Amino acid sequence: MPTTSNYFHLHLVSDSTGETLITVARAVAAQYANVTAVEHVYPLVRSQKQLDRVLDEIEESPGIVLFTLLEKDLVGRLEAKCREINVPSLSIIGPVMQLFEAYLGAATTGRVGAQHVLNAEYFARIDALNFTMMHDDGQHVDGLEEADVVLVGVSRTSKTPTSIYLANRGIRTANVPLVPGIPLPHQLETLKKPLVVSLHATPERLIQVRQNRLLTMGDRDNETYIDKQAVADEVAFARRLSAKFNWALLDVTRRSIEETAAAVMKLYNDRQRARPSEEL
Repeated sequence: MPTTSNYFHLHLVSDSTGETLITVARAVAAQYANVTAVEHVYPLVRSQKQLDRVLDEIEESPGIVLFTLLEKDLVGRLEAKCREINVPSLSIIGPVMQLFEAYLGAATTGRVGAQHVLNAEYFARIDALNFTMMHDDGQHVDGLEEADVVLVGVSRTSKTPTSIYLANRGIRTANVPLVPGIPLPHQLETLKKPLVVSLHATPERLIQVRQNRLLTMGDRDNETYIDKQAVADEVAFARRLSAKFNWALLDVTRRSIEETAAAVMKLYNDRQRARPSEEL
């Protein structure tokens, strides 16, 4: 049922949080610039009664149906209803599970939400997030040596959101702003354990982001913040510091937060593999 307007309904049905579905669906939908997906997200669908409500909404607003359900009875009912009303449906994890089963020669356990169990990895992520929030924007610099990664950069280089994204991957991340005229914390100059990554962008991009920020805040008097020469001087200042202390440089001009975090994680993992085991 191809859409003839500039939007379509996208139904995301999950027996867990729905995070996997949302990530996959948005990654694909982003490739279609001329149409907008109207998302209907149904998390924690684990009973026939819960599924009934979902089926009613799908019938009321037909569109693409993506799902991550493990209960075979629920899958059967959902697929049958989609065939009946002639809408496409697809299991996002089904083909992957079949591939695993074929390769491993073993059936799945069928545990709903198994990826969200309260194991050591989960608590490590919570610890990383707590650490990151405590060490945001140059706070508590005495604890920087305990970080896995320290991000530095001038204003509006996405230090905080990248830090939080990394923390959700279990990487203890701190961030410190680089401001011309304000001395660096001495702790930053002597770090041994953490990977220090300097985030930078072109002055043009920084000015654009800062202008949007000022508009959001209703601040029309901070001309220095978006002055072309002043911003160029900030960028040059950050680059000089990066060269002086041999920090890794990462250009975030055209990167999303996810892409920046992925690049930082690659730098971090490469560094961990390269270090002698006795230093880890």
